[in-house]
Amino acid sequence: MELFWAPRTRSFYALWALEETGLPHEKVLIDIWSGQQDGADYLAINPMGKVPALRDKGVVVTEASAICAYLADKVPDSGLAPAPDVPRRGAYYRWLFFAASCIEAAYFEKLSGLEVDARRAGWGSFDQVFDTLEAELESREWIATERFTMADLMTAGGLKYGMMLGLLEPRPVFEAYVARCTERPAYQRAEEINEAALAEQG
Repeated sequence: MELFWAPRTRSFYALWALEETGLPHEKVLIDIWSGQQDGADYLAINPMGKVPALRDKGVVVTEASAICAYLADKVPDSGLAPAPDVPRRGAYYRWLFFAASCIEAAYFEKLSGLEVDARRAGWGSFDQVFDTLEAELESREWIATERFTMADLMTAGGLKYGMMLGLLEPRPVFEAYVARCTERPAYQRAEEINEAALAEQG
């Protein structure tokens, strides 16, 4: 299994996910600053020229949330995804993909100054996205089930990013939730790998 990635990008989700699973893999660093992602070799893996991408024998998975879903299903006994017949499986899918489809879009709305009609925008609106998340996390320790799952990885990663960049006000419920998720040993290992790669690339 190979992870194609670059530090300080959405690759971190996949890096963290692999650390959670403990699955053996090779990390293939892509130098996005030199344009390596636009070369023919990498475009054959991901025609979008984006990282991360995961290659597992004959299977190629792109998009961070899809990689997380794929990896969780590779280790069904890990609890990183509820079993298909568990009622909270629906909530798990909802929040796993909410990060990419709603949180990121809401940040784009804020950064661009875009005025949107919440009835027409797929993510609703910036306020709607984060008010919905806040309401959910006020009543739950973890976003989807009674334990940490890949949905938490994606959600906490998105919230941490927004608060770090000042796009999202640091609401107490978000700060507490992100702290719970980032205290995990797998997160800490991923951070160390990320920072080491960043230093290596200069």
